Amino acid sequence: MRPSEDPGGPPEARGAAEAIAAEVRGVAPGEVPGRLCRLAVRPLPVADAGASLRGAGVPVPPCAGGDRASYLAEIQATLGDGPCVSAAEAGAVVLARDLTSGADAGRWPVFAQQATAVGVRAVYALPLGSGAVCLGTLDLYRDTPGGLTGPQLRTARLVAGVMTRALMELPHGGDAWLDELAGGHDEVYRAVGMIMAQLGVGADEALARLRADAFARGRSAYTVARDVLAHRRRFDPDR
Repeated sequence: MRPSEDPGGPPEARGAAEAIAAEVRGVAPGEVPGRLCRLAVRPLPVADAGASLRGAGVPVPPCAGGDRASYLAEIQATLGDGPCVSAAEAGAVVLARDLTSGADAGRWPVFAQQATAVGVRAVYALPLGSGAVCLGTLDLYRDTPGGLTGPQLRTARLVAGVMTRALMELPHGGDAWLDELAGGHDEVYRAVGMIMAQLGVGADEALARLRADAFARGRSAYTVARDVLAHRRRFDPDR
């Protein structure tokens, strides 16, 4: 089932969809993602949940979730790597069942190190979108290794589907929450353009340099982008 499909099928699936919809009925649009992230934690074996948006390969600041979820979303945006980045790029569910060892730890070694350092042992990332369009991911974080059962995965997909619809129905103007996301996205784009001019490189290389600089300094890509725009940080060709 794609993230935005109508959750038909078994009565329990329809019932879960109705329960999820009831949780956000009447809620202000800007509060919907946060409400859904908190809702996702209840029926699933996860400790934290968040939502990360993406646009044309450029990260957007995380729009929902607790401190740990936001931190790990920023780490992945800065690295350009991690389960949530992989899910967004593929438009498919990514289940990292054990970040402490084995294939998952080896697939995203730097992210796995950062995640386990803050107590996260498993990550489940579900794309938000439909067809070839992926708005971002619903990110679920677990304190112990393990996977999701079939019913648990269906519940997670339902939450992702409702969140997708909520995001697509948000007004495209006058909403502070959406304006803040667009602003963060634009800052990274403009900073990449400045780095391209400073180094004489293409967009992909400029974004990679911004991400590497941010990670080396223990900062997020967004804060380094703001420093570039404010002329507090310059990228020189000989560095």
